[in-house]
Amino acid sequence: MAASDNGPTSLDGITDCEEDEGVQNCDHEPRLEFDDSELEQNKPEDMDEIIHSISNLSRDSSFIRLNGGTISYLESPDELLEENFEEAFRDAMMNSDDLGEISKEVRPEEDFSDIAKYGVVEVAGDDYYGCKIVTIYAIKLPAKKTLDFNRLLKYLMFTLDKYVENDYTLIYFHCGLNSSNKPPLSWLWQAYKAMDRKYKKNLKSLNLVHPTNFIRFVWKIFKPAISVKFGQKVRYVNFLEELKPHLDLDQLVIPKEVIEHDKKLVEAAKVSWFPGSSSRLRQPISSVPSQLPTQQFNVSLRLLKERNNGQIIPRVVNCCIAYMNNENALMTEGIFRRSPSIKVVTDVQQLFNQGKEIDFDSYGAQGVHVAAVILKSFFRELPEPLLTFDLYDDVIDFQQISSNGGNCSDHQIKKLAVAKSLILQRLPEDNYKVLKFLIEFLVKVMDRSNMNKMTASNLAIVYGPNLLWSRNKQASLTSITNINHFTEFLLKNHDVVFVR
Repeated sequence: MAASDNGPTSLDGITDCEEDEGVQNCDHEPRLEFDDSELEQNKPEDMDEIIHSISNLSRDSSFIRLNGGTISYLESPDELLEENFEEAFRDAMMNSDDLGEISKEVRPEEDFSDIAKYGVVEVAGDDYYGCKIVTIYAIKLPAKKTLDFNRLLKYLMFTLDKYVENDYTLIYFHCGLNSSNKPPLSWLWQAYKAMDRKYKKNLKSLNLVHPTNFIRFVWKIFKPAISVKFGQKVRYVNFLEELKPHLDLDQLVIPKEVIEHDKKLVEAAKVSWFPGSSSRLRQPISSVPSQLPTQQFNVSLRLLKERNNGQIIPRVVNCCIAYMNNENALMTEGIFRRSPSIKVVTDVQQLFNQGKEIDFDSYGAQGVHVAAVILKSFFRELPEPLLTFDLYDDVIDFQQISSNGGNCSDHQIKKLAVAKSLILQRLPEDNYKVLKFLIEFLVKVMDRSNMNKMTASNLAIVYGPNLLWSRNKQASLTSITNINHFTEFLLKNHDVVFVR
């Protein structure tokens, strides 16, 4: 799907990309693509002409009129557009090489507690296609007089560094940005430049939730100098409802102010159309179809056992692992990191749900990645996580276990004792057997990390949020970090933990 000339497209307009070629990523390779390194040679030649066209946008009634009436909910708060965009744009473009602090390498040991406390950046598990979800909430930004925006960007990069080797999705919630907390336009341009190819190549989509004229103006300003490929990853999300086909909204910790703002937009849209959309507000789309007698996804382990003639290991788990349990697959670089197209994921899930056989070989070299994503999605869609709700609090507290002043050996012994108690004594028998089956396979992947680049830490990042979540499904960066820590501990100590 190509981005329109008027900017990013609505998420409602997402289509499955290059279906005829099987498994393909949804980022296109347009002929006009250029690397960030070429930006200096491709700056707009006639900046005055561009600035003139930007100024004319303020008189474009298509942005601010709705059926003959002004829609106040589209307007940015505190008159964000009433500033000198021309001057800011000149400053941003002319000084794009002067990145200052934000261009420096982010140190893994750097302390960002002063920024993390605001909760602006969060990680919320995976979407329905196996991509990690990173959220940014404008409403949580403190006053710009008290916030160092360069450190905010470094903290975002510090967070993304843990996930950018995998496919991931960014969701920016624009509601709450106002004149007291918005960053300078020149900083936005510097931030784009500082986020080099490492952060952009595996970004599947940048979703701009509740876009306003401010968002559209900024897009128009930056568009001449932004690569076409990156531009095609940007999506307007007019209503929260539009995210539901792609991820479980319940897992996001969305501030109540944003939810209330969305309700107002929905009510206004019920009697009118939204600019840039070809239809009225869509009805809710269920990501989970009505269940079939052969249903395999979104079904409890107990019911699956009954449907599979008493077989404890679910059919999806058995098929996917059987397909990947060979040297070629195990050594595939990026296994569990790549996401096939939306259509492929849903098609394979439907085949499983219909009780049909799946030929992963039919997807060619991408068959391994298809099987890997389907395996992750199976665990993510269980009604209750494999590690169960009962273990949630203990797993969250696991990282804090100390030896009360003892040495490292005492610390390890205590953590082993707790882990064995949770897995061997408190985990239901069937859950234990499925977990052991999965961990034994992941250990094989881990043992070949020199080839596939999937260490215990990387596998924990990929699988942790799919093995455990809270009853309300909401996930924060802190909770996911703790779950990942426990998952990594199981992988590294599997030979001790899974012994009876």
